[in-house]
Amino acid sequence: MDTVTIGAKGISVSLDLAVGHIAAMAVEADGRRLKPLHRAPWVGSPTLPENLPEGTARLSGDFLCAPFSTSDVEAAPLHGWTANSAWDVVENGAIAGGWRAVFRLRRKVMGAAVDKIFTLRDGHPFLYQEHVFSGGSGAISVAHHPMTAMRDGGRLAFSPKRLAVTPATPLEPDPARGRFRLAYPARATDLTHFPLAAGGTADLTDYRMEDRREDFVTMVEADHGGPGWTALARRAEQDLVLVLKNPAELPVTMLWFSNGGRDYAPWSGRHIGVLGIEDGRAAVGHAASLGDNWLKHEGVATAFALTEGRSVSFRHVIGAVPAAEAPSGLEAASDRLRILLSDGITTEAPFDGDFLRIGRSNPA
Repeated sequence: MDTVTIGAKGISVSLDLAVGHIAAMAVEADGRRLKPLHRAPWVGSPTLPENLPEGTARLSGDFLCAPFSTSDVEAAPLHGWTANSAWDVVENGAIAGGWRAVFRLRRKVMGAAVDKIFTLRDGHPFLYQEHVFSGGSGAISVAHHPMTAMRDGGRLAFSPKRLAVTPATPLEPDPARGRFRLAYPARATDLTHFPLAAGGTADLTDYRMEDRREDFVTMVEADHGGPGWTALARRAEQDLVLVLKNPAELPVTMLWFSNGGRDYAPWSGRHIGVLGIEDGRAAVGHAASLGDNWLKHEGVATAFALTEGRSVSFRHVIGAVPAAEAPSGLEAASDRLRILLSDGITTEAPFDGDFLRIGRSNPA
């Protein structure tokens, strides 16, 4: 498999150059090796269904969706060429206190060149990544697609969200092919009381392994002035997976609950305990993102404008630290991330607090 691995003290990341997916990520902490990202169990199988998108056949870790979901403006597979076609290594080498690599998509997206920039810092348990679109025309919706997996579920915590919404139809409406649990469409402002299809409510912050389902919900960031973040305390793994963003760049977080809810190949009921934490600037589908969608009615941007001679970029952070519970909050300083736990207990991790450039806006 065509992968490139980069590393700094205490952390390594491997990129599958065939599709731009992170094939592996490992963090060394307290004598442990934390692996926050998931790789689908069928990757490398010689018996996959015909006509399966490359991004699904090699589904791994995190990747860039451009557009997010259906490519119905410019022809491309699900989640776009950024998630389904080859990337080249442009730069790869040591920097002061770490490592930096730049990858470029061989194809263009809406006429734009796309660069993926990875930075690792010695002693930091985080991957700092940036994507840059140079030139092009029209507009593109985007999202990151980090996936983690749990053996025994976990507890979620988030930066303040304004509301959570499910789309008009579930991911798997046909009971002969799969199942879902949430109500569609539905919305809630309390993440611990989201409507269920069968009546009653569910707690979106509690990932329960017995709930075999495929569900999808979009959360809109509230105005709070800090970084957007999602934290997942994985019970069996005894760690805390952290995903951070700049809400001005990526104003929504989409959760994909994939817990044995698809019965057809290659899923075959074996994609279990997986959570996608998909920070984006998107509605579901490229055309929907450019059109009159519900997020725009909420004042939320769903695409970046592309212009020849100009570039747009957005940044994202993925990491993991040892912890046994979901935090009540995160506080970013210039060089540390403070994780607030119960009973006034805090823990800290080295962190580049300037990387996300909070307060910086980007063209709509």
